Amino acid sequence: MLYDALLLAAVLFITGFAFIYVTNFPRHPDLSPLLRVYLFAVMAVYFCWFWCKSGQTLAMKTWRIKLQNRDGGLLTPTQALLRFALACVGIALGGLTTWWALIDHEQQFLHDRLLGSRLLEIPRQ
Repeated sequence: MLYDALLLAAVLFITGFAFIYVTNFPRHPDLSPLLRVYLFAVMAVYFCWFWCKSGQTLAMKTWRIKLQNRDGGLLTPTQALLRFALACVGIALGGLTTWWALIDHEQQFLHDRLLGSRLLEIPRQ
């Protein structure tokens, strides 16, 4: 998660700068809620794109972890968006959906249990 957070910070910095440049944000402070919504949407697109395209974010590739659904395929856009939303709610609740992995018999996150997705370790070749 930490590695993904570092990569995502760079993405948010660049896209946030683009938003500020295009909207002339400092002169329009009333755009602050819109900036937050925009950055949240950028985060959703970042994760959903990677989860649907390859099942792995850049950090997941580094750690050889892959996300897939019950039938072994890639997540659908709806599944990915729901996973992102549930993970965000879990983080807002003190990491509830993440801490769940400590008591889960397969060490899966609660949001993965609820959606039928799972994280798998990719063996070394």
